[in-house]
Amino acid sequence: MGHWKFLKKGDLIDVVAPGYASKPEEVEGSVRFLKKWNLRPHVPEGLIKPHFLHANEDHARFAFLKQAIENTDSQAIWCLRGGYGSNRLLPYLAKMKKPRRQKLIIGISDISSLHTFFIQEWGWKTLHGPLLDRLGRNLISPRYEKELHRLLFGIDDTVEFKKLRPLNQAARRLKSIEGKVVGGNLTVLQSSLGTPWQVQTKGKILFLEDIGERGYRVDRMLEQFRQAGLLKSCRAVVLGDFIGSQEPQSEHSTFPAVVKRWSDELSIPFFAGMEAGHAPIQRPVPFNTDSRLVVKGSKASLTIQSGGRK
Repeated sequence: MGHWKFLKKGDLIDVVAPGYASKPEEVEGSVRFLKKWNLRPHVPEGLIKPHFLHANEDHARFAFLKQAIENTDSQAIWCLRGGYGSNRLLPYLAKMKKPRRQKLIIGISDISSLHTFFIQEWGWKTLHGPLLDRLGRNLISPRYEKELHRLLFGIDDTVEFKKLRPLNQAARRLKSIEGKVVGGNLTVLQSSLGTPWQVQTKGKILFLEDIGERGYRVDRMLEQFRQAGLLKSCRAVVLGDFIGSQEPQSEHSTFPAVVKRWSDELSIPFFAGMEAGHAPIQRPVPFNTDSRLVVKGSKASLTIQSGGRK
């Protein structure tokens, strides 16, 4: 499989909006952010137009995405925000021929649909990383912005997550495993089940995160994954951040009990503590690249190759 090219000063970045719309000031902030990194943002005219759900009509959002994929002058595709809408573009993407050149796509949340498609249909390596409008609003701390910069520009070629916690016996007995990380937002991945682009987990390390999902909803989604056979075939499950899980009008959350239940029931290694998702710390997670998970007692670490090349 191919690799995406590390960024360098002056590179052109295609900005896309496959899901929800960003406000004009958020687009402007995203442009300022890219220019701060000495990159050249390409925000096509008419990218965002009034719509009752999305940043634009389906055909228009796809046309901008296709243009970005086929643009031989740009090095990466960076999504403005998530929300909802990317999965509506998959039937359009399925009609495209696989591009000759792999291009890096960056985003989280709703963008999990695109990650899964590009990985499974085209064999691309992608990056589960902060959305542009969040970076443009200075919501990523300088420390983690620097980490992202070093990864994208090839100063670092791996990301290491050192704070994983083994949650069950299978995880604690493990010494090490190797595999490629796939996954993303649990709710978005659930929407892929039963479609031609259902997330494939066989032999993979499955990373999951979510926002605003109460405990019973997380349990229901994981149970559907299990009944669909996705949890039996993967090498391990690693949880990122699950925030906003409180019950209505309450600070109580059943999410910890749900995690305990799955820790007791899963026969595959189950981990938590990956600093990625919708929380304030949004570390980049390269998808579909070589990785190694090592367990030492009550601690574990996951080292993931960037997937980039010079």
